[in-house]
Amino acid sequence: MSRAEAEERRRNEEALSADDTVDLGEVRREAGVDDVLDALDRDLVGLAPVKERLRELAALLVVDRVRERFGITTDRPTLHMCFTGNPGTGKTTVAQRIGELLTGLGFLRRGHVVTATRDDLVGEYVGHTAPKTKEIVGKARGGVLFVDEAYYLHRPGNERDYGGEAIEILLQAMEDHRDDFVVVLAGYADRMATFFEANPGMQSRVAHHVDFPDFSADELVTIAEGMVADQGLRFSSEAHTALHEYLELRREQPWFAGARSVRNALDRARMRQARRLGEGGDTKVGLADLTTLEAPDLRASRVFAGGHRAE
Repeated sequence: MSRAEAEERRRNEEALSADDTVDLGEVRREAGVDDVLDALDRDLVGLAPVKERLRELAALLVVDRVRERFGITTDRPTLHMCFTGNPGTGKTTVAQRIGELLTGLGFLRRGHVVTATRDDLVGEYVGHTAPKTKEIVGKARGGVLFVDEAYYLHRPGNERDYGGEAIEILLQAMEDHRDDFVVVLAGYADRMATFFEANPGMQSRVAHHVDFPDFSADELVTIAEGMVADQGLRFSSEAHTALHEYLELRREQPWFAGARSVRNALDRARMRQARRLGEGGDTKVGLADLTTLEAPDLRASRVFAGGHRAE
């Protein structure tokens, strides 16, 4: 449903008197709120505090919508957000679900997500930054602008850097178009804190700060199982044990990127499986052989020998 359709439906909703009652559950269902939150539970393992924050936000927006029907004027809440956490913890996926949620409730027209980095927003010479940034903002109107590693926009001490101009344009757009798009700034927590200290205007426009915790080894195993199942594969019991040991080791090493690193590790395991099947002594295979990852496919990783960045 588009925002225009949602707003039309809201205008046509019957005004309520002080003696009326409303079923908030029905409002949630009609707006698709529960569908979005249920999809988030299915798509992402763990992340309980993140999901709780989204449920709180959804509850607020549903109540505000019903308050309007009782004639209570409520200012539109500030919806710009900051997501902090390590790579591969689901920040982009949550941004997509927020777009769907806000569209269903009539706060966004489209709910699409436009992802941008410094390279998309900052120009290389005078007069280059403004059109780049405004183009990205235009693409994001009606949806969500997800600025990954937003702190790279700010490079203090470099007089020839144009990141400050991009920030100023974003700040103005976040104010002028606050009813038509949502900005989500994402990155490591410590770097985002430094970014906000240097840009207090940005801090004042961001109302929701959501921290994405790292996945535990057990949660990463569940993620891996889902990934291989989507590809028609499975782990043998020995491979499952090897996977857990691998993830216990890998998550403590540098450059670990959560679910992204899990996906890379599984790609490597599939290559080892293919070579094992095709170059072994007996190259005749059945369906079970083709669809089962075995322990050697995982234990061949240099991670077990203390290597780094070896998926």
